[in-house]
Amino acid sequence: MDLDVAQVRAFVRAAEELHFGRAAGTLAISQQALSKRIARLEALLGTALFERGGNGVCLTGAGHRFLQPARDTVAAADAAVAAVAEENRPLRVDVWGHLYAPMRTLAQVAGRAGDLVPGHGRDLPSVTAALMHGDIDAAFGRVHPPLHAGLTHRLARLEPVDAVLSKEHPLAAEPALRPDQLRGSVLWSPGALDRLDFLHQFADRFGIRDRAASVNLGLAHFLAEVAASPDRFSLLPADVPLPEVPGLCSVPLVDPTPLYAWSLLWRTGNDHPGLHSLTAACATEAGRSRWLEYDPAHDWLPEPPARSAA
Repeated sequence: MDLDVAQVRAFVRAAEELHFGRAAGTLAISQQALSKRIARLEALLGTALFERGGNGVCLTGAGHRFLQPARDTVAAADAAVAAVAEENRPLRVDVWGHLYAPMRTLAQVAGRAGDLVPGHGRDLPSVTAALMHGDIDAAFGRVHPPLHAGLTHRLARLEPVDAVLSKEHPLAAEPALRPDQLRGSVLWSPGALDRLDFLHQFADRFGIRDRAASVNLGLAHFLAEVAASPDRFSLLPADVPLPEVPGLCSVPLVDPTPLYAWSLLWRTGNDHPGLHSLTAACATEAGRSRWLEYDPAHDWLPEPPARSAA
């Protein structure tokens, strides 16, 4: 016996509502169409599923026995359709930490990671909420605790960090700087420092006591503020393309070299096939471009690099 899923769905909705009119409304069909589907199902099964009377409808004994298997049938049909749709749907990937240009890293793996649709996340909390609500499949940026228990992250890239400062800064002509040489300068941050985990930990670790916050109006505006004062500096990952800002220079940091950790983040249990492609593409590029090299004798991280977390 082959069951018609549309008829079974009509029965389930009517059994849950015990009102053909309301059930028809939830399915966006007429009450007449719903009644016909249930009548055809009853004819196929050879038994009545509802007792119809002047006071409404109720389930017969057969209807009660049929209800749970009918729900399972509808759920299985929906899961089958969703599996096909998931297979063909592009992977929705969001980013945060836009000042540090996270999309430039994803762009290096996009060709091998399948069809990606970028999002517009603002910060880690907003991206986390989008992941937990199922609005996106994966995200890319700097991960720091506390993280939601339902999320998984994997380290993708460790990127050396440079100091950016005014060409009038006393240290601007140096070929490289140790982080502690910046102690007499003002750390200029694109927002409240207590919300910027990496800069906050850098300042604490290397004794940068003079700190000031700007308003994040984009990278060019922020760097123009740095260039405008000979005592300011900030930090940027080394590969971030700098806009043409007059009076600005970039100097590598050494002994130790701070590393900015980029991670992929996704909801535990998400089995979108594009996730495997994306993580595999990142791993391949990490090996080719030495993205995950870390020497604790010469490099600094706010915390030990965890290559993956489940």
